[in-house]
Parts: sequence; C-alpha cells; structure tokens
Amino acid sequence: MSKDRKTLVTGVIGADAHNVGIRILSMALEKAGFRVHALGALTPAEDFIRAAVETDADVIMVSSLYGHGHLDCRGFRERCIEAGIGDIRLYIGGNLVIGKHDWPAVHQTFLDMGFNRAYPPTTRPAEVITDLKRDLGLSEE
Repeated sequence: MSKDRKTLVTGVIGADAHNVGIRILSMALEKAGFRVHALGALTPAEDFIRAAVETDADVIMVSSLYGHGHLDCRGFRERCIEAGIGDIRLYIGGNLVIGKHDWPAVHQTFLDMGFNRAYPPTTRPAEVITDLKRDLGLSEE
C-alpha cells in the first residue's frame, strides 16, 4: 500500500439500520491500510458528503440493504458536485432495490446515477478492496 493512506467514508444510507455488512467491510478496509471514517447506520446522504468534505476523503462507500438504495441515492452525485467534490469516487453495495431484479440492470441504474462501482449483497470485502486499490492506483504489496 502507498505511504499516503487513502481516506474512505463508509455508512448505511437513509432509514436503513442494517449495519453488519458495512462494519465488516470497514474493518477489512482498515486492516488493508485505509483510513476509514465510519458513519454507521441511518445516515442521510448529506452526512456522507459533509464527512467526505471534512476528511478530504478519496471515496464514499454507501451500503443499503433494505431495498431503498435507488431512492435514498437519487441526486447523490449532483450533491457531491454542489459540495465541490464532484470527482470523488462513489461505491455502493447491498440489496439496493426491492424485489427480484436482474443484477446487470440494477448495476447499470447506479452507474447511471453517478456511482463508480455497485455491488450485490453477496460481494466479499476482498473484491471491494481489490477494486479500490486498482481504482486509486495503489500497488498491491
């Protein structure tokens, strides 16, 4: 990992209280050498953005398991732009919509919303860390 530790903001968006997955991911990210600012559950979109500005974060990582991620994240990229962090990397994962939906369609929905990466609920932390290191140009040491 690069000497310059990258800062990540993690949390569970909206009225979702399901925080086990993001806690596991946050611990894995810390173990991988990232600086993690964990917001916990029930976090409004504005709090993610405020924390990213305050910590000069490189990435915002949003979790949503209760199926309303597509609603809670509407305008997220636009809010980042308004806050002056329009180029920040945005990751999202979890059970992002209610009901059974084809994952490629759900994935594309979030890419269209301005997220750089979207993950289904079965994603392992190692996959996210590999993508994150690649996206941030960090070497695998």
